[in-house]
Amino acid sequence: MPENLFKINAKEYILPGTRACQGCGLSLAYRYALKALRENTIVTLPASCLCVLHGIYPSTPVMIPCLNNSFASTAASASGLVAGLQAMNRSDITVMAIAGDGGTFDMGIQALSGAAERGTDFIYVCYDNEGYMNTGTQRSSATPLGALTTTTPIATKQQHKKDFIKIMEAHDIAYLATASPSYPIDLYDKFVKAKKIRGTRYIHLYIPCPPGWAYPPKDTVKMGRLAVETGIAPLFEIENGRFRFTGRSKSMAERGNRLPVINYLEKQGRFRRMNIEQLHQTQRWVDGKWQEYLRRAQE
Repeated sequence: MPENLFKINAKEYILPGTRACQGCGLSLAYRYALKALRENTIVTLPASCLCVLHGIYPSTPVMIPCLNNSFASTAASASGLVAGLQAMNRSDITVMAIAGDGGTFDMGIQALSGAAERGTDFIYVCYDNEGYMNTGTQRSSATPLGALTTTTPIATKQQHKKDFIKIMEAHDIAYLATASPSYPIDLYDKFVKAKKIRGTRYIHLYIPCPPGWAYPPKDTVKMGRLAVETGIAPLFEIENGRFRFTGRSKSMAERGNRLPVINYLEKQGRFRRMNIEQLHQTQRWVDGKWQEYLRRAQE
């Protein structure tokens, strides 16, 4: 298949007419992930926004084989697929497990941790839209401090989100990366790279969600860019223990032009009840993370 100027596979694996929400960041990210992985790929996923995107059997807009699994068992399902393919001597097929933050940070952590400890040969993708968006915007452990959800309707969430990147890095896995649909070339390159590596690979997608975050659907790409430019969602990869910034975050680290977090927070209705102390806490939290990443990038 011919490629364009940016060397992105021109073939489409998601046809028009999905059941995703208008302005869905996941649709953009999934499109480029499948372009990078290409035909010899099997996807497994739990009940989630992505399950909705795939549609109702026997109709689907996605041209890649897909296996549905229970909410907590995405990594276990992927492990079974890997074992079956190994028994068939089919090393040419990539297994990708993909779940939201609820199915990863919360209910799916046990199966994922076990698979990562064993070094099971698959790509695990967490698409992090910071809540249980498919079931009505409930709080997850990925929901940020100060956010409104249907289970934090008045006082907002009182804790910072779980640092799941650090948890996965502690498993000493083969490859770990973050990506955003607002920077598709960076995302595409990381999936191409992950496909060539053996062992457990973890990619964390930061996914803007218009209905859950309460912003206009037309602003999805802008919201993803602001997340990166404020340091809320830095772009990086860790390979063989070596940390490095990528894409927009790399240029920000070199130039020191990171934006204040309020530029990002004030554009989302879910933060409308955030108080000034929570705003300062968020800025300090992001600053601390950013300084840690800068230090690691210079090692």
